[in-house]
Amino acid sequence: MTGSAAGSPEVVEVVVDLPTADATTDLGRLCGRLVRAGDLLVLSGDLGAGKTTLTKGLGEGLGVRGPVTSPTFVVARLHPSTVGGPPLVHVDAYRLGGALELDDLDLGTELEEAVVVVEWGSGLVEHLAEQRLEVALGRDDGDADAVLAGTADVDEARRAVLRGTGPRWSGLAADLGVASDDAPGRRPHETDRNRLP
Repeated sequence: MTGSAAGSPEVVEVVVDLPTADATTDLGRLCGRLVRAGDLLVLSGDLGAGKTTLTKGLGEGLGVRGPVTSPTFVVARLHPSTVGGPPLVHVDAYRLGGALELDDLDLGTELEEAVVVVEWGSGLVEHLAEQRLEVALGRDDGDADAVLAGTADVDEARRAVLRGTGPRWSGLAADLGVASDDAPGRRPHETDRNRLP
């Protein structure tokens, strides 16, 4: 857990190794069991990093009607729940020209009633929710900062850096069942590389 200046939101960061595409789907399923209506997830990573694979798992964990596929050409898809839970709104912001085009999608209602996942949303949607979960997916070169920046070596295994902003995500490491080191000035990835149980 990392502290922040007074008045700014608390940020929790967890790093998870994803050696296979199935591990990415499993992480999505686990997140699908943790999220609730009103949650915003912002996914980032290069093409082929696993954003849609993670979202497929998320949809399975939520129990929504599928299939969950990339909404690149339709920009947004609504997946209703089949189990009485919140629906999933899956947005692909790749083709959007900026925040104004995103505003045209009018996600306000969905942000209250659904789980909203925005692929390629980094830098575009953070203003929509003070509390959010950002997931940066990339190749694992041993440097989580490189994954976040999109400069990780493409020949290595995948890694997810989950960054929860706000009290909603304060228990993220425990919720995911991975190790965390709350020592001041240390982030979990500096002491432990986590694999999902």
